[in-house]
Amino acid sequence: MQVEREAHDASVQLVYDRECPICELYCTNTQLDESAPALELIDAREDSDVMAEITDAGLDIDEGMVVKVDGELLYGPDAIHKLAALSNRRGFFNRLGRLGFGGSTRARLLYPVAKAFRNLLLKLLRKSRINNLEQPGRDRF
Repeated sequence: MQVEREAHDASVQLVYDRECPICELYCTNTQLDESAPALELIDAREDSDVMAEITDAGLDIDEGMVVKVDGELLYGPDAIHKLAALSNRRGFFNRLGRLGFGGSTRARLLYPVAKAFRNLLLKLLRKSRINNLEQPGRDRF
């Protein structure tokens, strides 16, 4: 899914686990500010150039979302902080994101809590891990 903007050639690529209901709800409802590049949502469970970059960088996508901006991969709390900074102020999810993750200190404190809740939910839902780093014994949450 891609949200297009006429005035921008660049994009912000948001890579997340589309099988996670929380991630799907948050990511599909996040809207960037009009001055920001277009937002491109990428399912981490599908092969893509950016997933290859993430794996080559040694980033475990099961342990954090990734935002690629201006060629730079941002991971976990840095990713969600950047996303909050780029989002507009309209809508529940944008306001929630800015409130919780708009400050880098808040993002570093709250991200592990959000991730733990996400991992528990995925375990209860019996979801498989993406395991992009192909680590043995890491098939399920």
